[in-house]
Amino acid sequence: MTRSIKHQFFFPHPAETVWNYLTKPELMELWLMKNDFQPIVGLDFQFRTNPIPSLDFDGIFYCKVLEVVPFKRLSYSWKSGPGDGKITLDSVVLWKLEPTDKGTELFLEHSGFTKDENLNMFNALTDGWLKNLHKIADRINAAQHGNTNT
Repeated sequence: MTRSIKHQFFFPHPAETVWNYLTKPELMELWLMKNDFQPIVGLDFQFRTNPIPSLDFDGIFYCKVLEVVPFKRLSYSWKSGPGDGKITLDSVVLWKLEPTDKGTELFLEHSGFTKDENLNMFNALTDGWLKNLHKIADRINAAQHGNTNT
């Protein structure tokens, strides 16, 4: 059975502002993880955090940029495992931005949770992505009010 995480979040900001938080490594680090991301199709990059042994996670997400349509779509592979080169999760993250009269609708789909051993990571990321969307909103609001210490 393939499981997918789907979230939709509204930002009262232009798509360009939201896009920056999805594509600039220094801004991504504020709400997600340390990374060496660049919005270049075919680029291999990593997100790094602390290992979580209970999720068979060594602390590194191994990714490749799959699609970049500025201000509209961004997609990358998202792989992880317990270490030593073993990959137990092979999934894809897709972001879609839709401008509205009052801001931007952001759609997230994280798909490819095909193995039973991925269920714990699926559950952790389902909540984690939602929390991170709120972090993006908090960061944008703080930056627009000149407060970058939140």
